[in-house]
Amino acid sequence: MKIGDRSFLSGTEVMGILNVTPDSFYADSRVTADSVLRRALRMAEEGAAVLDVGAQSTRPGHVPVSAKEEIERLKTVLPLLRRETTLPLSVDTYYADAARYALDEGADLINDVWGLTYDRDMARTIAAYGASVCIMHNKADCAYADFWGEIFAFLRRSVSLALDAGIGADRILLDGGIGFGKTREQNFELLNGYERLSSLGYPLLLGVSRKSMFGGRPEDRLEPTLRATELAVRKGVRFVRVHDVRENKEAIGRAYADLH
Repeated sequence: MKIGDRSFLSGTEVMGILNVTPDSFYADSRVTADSVLRRALRMAEEGAAVLDVGAQSTRPGHVPVSAKEEIERLKTVLPLLRRETTLPLSVDTYYADAARYALDEGADLINDVWGLTYDRDMARTIAAYGASVCIMHNKADCAYADFWGEIFAFLRRSVSLALDAGIGADRILLDGGIGFGKTREQNFELLNGYERLSSLGYPLLLGVSRKSMFGGRPEDRLEPTLRATELAVRKGVRFVRVHDVRENKEAIGRAYADLH
């Protein structure tokens, strides 16, 4: 797939998380205007292929903020990142207005945790800029009559929204949405069968870094995250979205060594 002017055609790459928020569940992922560039440059040096900037926490129990507040937070870091870094930039938002601001500032990908379904203008906005999109499955509750069937149906509908709006097929990335509208048991069912989503015909992103499904405190969840990253390599996942770039790059290397 393409993000900005770069193509990611094979292998597993790292997307580094930069949260411009006061309340993201993992405190070490939070950055400010003073620290964001230092963190971003370190991620680039450690092997990140893409940087993902979030201006709103989507942790369980979060209090949503407005598009206006997201934009104000993005203003403190996004122009600086675009000016001082060369990596493709992803912005995590489900608001078309925030996406429009981000794309005006040079963002390359919009990471929408509601898969283009929250804001009816989102797909058209992304298409108008020729940008890429990460479409994630989400649900307001954890009740499923057909767990896999409903995930597939949601993602197919969202892909249709993207294509109908004019987003290029080579600029679509899919995320099964682990941690969103799913119980712990459902999260693991999805993780263990993640390769099934490849049948939709688009590259996959896996986002499980330090999530509560692993139990314990966020600070103690690095090892299970790395095991999930090794699993992602074996399942052919294109991107892992993570807090710890160096450690996850090393995990990818170990997984490749095991495969060969």
